[in-house]
Amino acid sequence: MKRDELGDLAAFLAVVEDGSFTKAAARIGTSQSALSHTLRRLEERLGVRLLTRTTRRVAPTQAGEQLASTLRPAFDDIGARLQSLTALRQQPAGTIRLTSSKFAADRIVFPAAAALMADYPEIRIEISIDQRLTDIVAERFDAGVRLGDQVQKDMIAVPIGPPIRMVVAGSPAYFAAHGKPESPQALARHNCLNLRLPTLGGLYPWEFERDGRPVNVRVEGQFTCNDPAILISAAIRGLGLICLPDDHLGPLVEEGKLEAALEDWSAPFAGYHLYYPSRRQQTPAFELLVQRLRYRPDVGQVS
Repeated sequence: MKRDELGDLAAFLAVVEDGSFTKAAARIGTSQSALSHTLRRLEERLGVRLLTRTTRRVAPTQAGEQLASTLRPAFDDIGARLQSLTALRQQPAGTIRLTSSKFAADRIVFPAAAALMADYPEIRIEISIDQRLTDIVAERFDAGVRLGDQVQKDMIAVPIGPPIRMVVAGSPAYFAAHGKPESPQALARHNCLNLRLPTLGGLYPWEFERDGRPVNVRVEGQFTCNDPAILISAAIRGLGLICLPDDHLGPLVEEGKLEAALEDWSAPFAGYHLYYPSRRQQTPAFELLVQRLRYRPDVGQVS
């Protein structure tokens, strides 16, 4: 590859990402006419049209989108490696972008991030709250936080919390009126609070296990919501039974606001993990955050 070809490819990717010659030219510090000439030269060299130009926007052709998808990870990797080299001779600094579910962000990620930023003023952290299973590579996040069984196998996964159990619970008033279920199948006779999942919009099937035998139950009830906090409020009000992780419901059971049921059907599973691409060269700032978040069973909490 000739020296100027790498610059042409970087210019092409900037136009695709910004969707505009004007914005891309301003970002890379050149003129709009020079950038347009560069892209025409690249198309002539490759012998294929890469961009479709209209009066309002610029969009990649099929060939252009294919080239852009090839270039993005390569340029991201180059940028990350250059950043890590610079960071080696400086104090930990830079921006770390994370995506996390709200509960994990509140209870685990933000406390560690706040302490880290207090210790290192040059570190900036952005946390994006999203219940979806975000593609952290495509959406340019440094890492994500999800339950262990939701993390893709090609990611590095670092545990940041203990194993979790699902808990079925209801208010004392509800159990006084309706009794406690003695098996998962008995839930068919109860008013259950359904959780609408954020990914495909389906309802969460309540998951149980005993003696190594898993059982999934599709429950029914009057109320459905996609927000666990509102479902918890409904359970405390006696509107029905709820099934959520013990880190959500455990404190409420201890306070007596809720009572647990089917406890012998609750098996532990992998808790929250920080995950990130294995091929990426991490900065000292990111490594510090991983150290702060890493769960250590011997101390029973994140450091």
